[in-house]
Amino acid sequence: MKSISAIVFGAVVLAAGAAVAADQGKPLDEAACNAQWTMASPNGDSLSKDKATPYVINYTMVDSDKDGQISADEFKAGCAGGNIKAADDATVKDMQ
Repeated sequence: MKSISAIVFGAVVLAAGAAVAADQGKPLDEAACNAQWTMASPNGDSLSKDKATPYVINYTMVDSDKDGQISADEFKAGCAGGNIKAADDATVKDMQ
């Protein structure tokens, strides 16, 4: 019975890890990250969830201090962690 429990636990852990990995994208290099940050926050202010949505894959992971805002440092960490994506063409057009 203990071995079955261990197998089930292992399967749950693997499934959870796969779900997290599926939510992450490719890390952005510094230039791409800076370009996305500049588009998302032209004034350099922290981003609210609604402003961050076009750029952030996993808001909870990026808002590391859980204050409801994404700072420049959190955004850059999100880029490195694969949780920031390049904005789609429609978003870029709206921002211009």
